[in-house]
Amino acid sequence: MHGLPLRPDQASTIARGVDHLYYFLTAVDLFFTALIFLTIFYFAIKYRRRSEDERPPQIAEFLPIEVAWTAVPLFLTVVMFLWGSSLYIQDSRPPTAASEIFVIGKQWMWHLQHPEGVREINELHVPAGRPIKLTMTSEDVIHDFFIPAFRVKKDVVPGRYSSIWFEATQTGAYHFFCAQYCGEYHSHMTGWVYVMTPVDYQHWLSGSIKGESVAAAGAELYEQFGCVACHGTGKGPSFAGLYGKPVLLSNGAMAMADEDYLRESILYPSAKIVNGYPAIMPTFKGQISEEQLLQLIAYVKSLGTEERNLGKP
Repeated sequence: MHGLPLRPDQASTIARGVDHLYYFLTAVDLFFTALIFLTIFYFAIKYRRRSEDERPPQIAEFLPIEVAWTAVPLFLTVVMFLWGSSLYIQDSRPPTAASEIFVIGKQWMWHLQHPEGVREINELHVPAGRPIKLTMTSEDVIHDFFIPAFRVKKDVVPGRYSSIWFEATQTGAYHFFCAQYCGEYHSHMTGWVYVMTPVDYQHWLSGSIKGESVAAAGAELYEQFGCVACHGTGKGPSFAGLYGKPVLLSNGAMAMADEDYLRESILYPSAKIVNGYPAIMPTFKGQISEEQLLQLIAYVKSLGTEERNLGKP
């Protein structure tokens, strides 16, 4: 924005709603702060003791005031809760058509990879008007991915996946930061989001140096590590249509096959055994990088959404 920067630009679909809630909370705070202090000053003057013998009458109770100071805060907190909850739910559920970009944080840089295979360091190019989901993890310590202009922020934790999504509404360049202190050069862990028109984005994408798509790289790893020997022959559970489905475990519990489940199954295969299959899978901990894990998960997610059995009967 131009002039005095009282707030970051509103450059995403959720930014305006977040700002309106912030304005409402600030207005309520200022109103009651002023009301309380003005009331204190007014009472201090109006009911000051005018003589040593003056004794004001004792008021046991005044029901209208007691009802008011209970009902009004209750109403305001309910409004705040419902308003904040609706924004949280909206911000935590990316549209199914969102483009997924993988993000790895490490001291002191951000590595980002588009599904088409294009890689970026401390930069992110996205088209305006298209929902973007960031699936993020860390290679070392806790980081935090924060884009003020989009009003999105999420911790990036080693050993698990977190995600945020946004839909940019204005073209331009917007700063992003690591918002969690992560070491000596934490302040250097910044970058820029470049929002482009869809046409310009396609030109940028076609002109960038591409590697394999994330899913294609995962398919090669699937062959390289010999996963097909079990998961492609029936010795292990099939990956086809696995992602996003419930899985019946050997102990009778259910697990959702999301990114964290797939990651755990690769690194700690004995943690959750699928019903009807022996615990014969070796661990790949220490043999596979965070980037390769994301590629394998992208491959599994690409294998379709057909109906599947929960586990062997």
